[in-house]
Amino acid sequence: MVDHNNSSCDPVRTPHLTTLYCVVLTGGLVGIISILFLLVKMNTRSVTTTAVVNLVVVHSVFLLTVPFRLTYLIKHTWTFGLPFCKFVSAMLHIHMYLTFLFYVVILVIRYLIFFKRKDKVEFYRKLHAVAASTGLWVLVIVIVVPLVVSQYGTYKVYDKQHCFKFHKELDRAYVQVINYMIAIIFIAIAVILLVFQIFIIIPMVRKLRRSLLSHQEFWAQLKNLFFIGVILICFLPYQFFRIYYLYSVAQSSDCNNNVTFYNEIFLSVTAVSCFDLLLFVLGGSHWFKQKIIDLWNCLLCS
Repeated sequence: MVDHNNSSCDPVRTPHLTTLYCVVLTGGLVGIISILFLLVKMNTRSVTTTAVVNLVVVHSVFLLTVPFRLTYLIKHTWTFGLPFCKFVSAMLHIHMYLTFLFYVVILVIRYLIFFKRKDKVEFYRKLHAVAASTGLWVLVIVIVVPLVVSQYGTYKVYDKQHCFKFHKELDRAYVQVINYMIAIIFIAIAVILLVFQIFIIIPMVRKLRRSLLSHQEFWAQLKNLFFIGVILICFLPYQFFRIYYLYSVAQSSDCNNNVTFYNEIFLSVTAVSCFDLLLFVLGGSHWFKQKIIDLWNCLLCS
């Protein structure tokens, strides 16, 4: 029997979501193909390189689920079964948190390099890098994914023909507490990373001034700003709105369609982080650096 009360919680579907996921799929695939050519030239023992490789894997797995989302958004009917619906729905969340995890790893390694005045941080052998990545993915595949999927959408009975409508799961108090904790920890880590970056880059700008763009260290810090920018633009809006959304769900027995719709939008925007690989490749190109230098010189002249 289908829980018809859950239908009031259905987020309003919009063509904008279809456009968003089409852009994410296209940009994500171009980014993955582009970064593969760059990874061939990178140090395979580098911890940063290992994190980027895992980032490629995370985006690739997520992008495999996007065509199914697009099919549903276009047809308005889910034909792939409820278990797969739960998996595809959970993958958007898993993708966001794993992407954030690898961003944190990359940024922490870069901060260690900066403060300890090291050239790089790397594994002793290539095998160690492979072992670290394998261990992480075994943990994700064997523990995290089955745990999330098995507990995802089990509180109510859902219509098999309609997907991504598991809002009633938040009625449970312990689920709300876990979501609050995750959102607060996520925001706190993001703020700490931003403070560290500001602490690093402002003195650098004051010290170097006109010769800023001729220093390699400054370009490294710009890459850090790029990762933090993705966190601020793609992830944090959802986490901030999530806190309000959880409060709204807890205070009301009825579903607010507007709140649910905006939550869906903010969650979908997290998928835009798939563009990071494309921007990472672009940011490392000589052409892009030259354009930034020309713009900086133009600003100084004016």
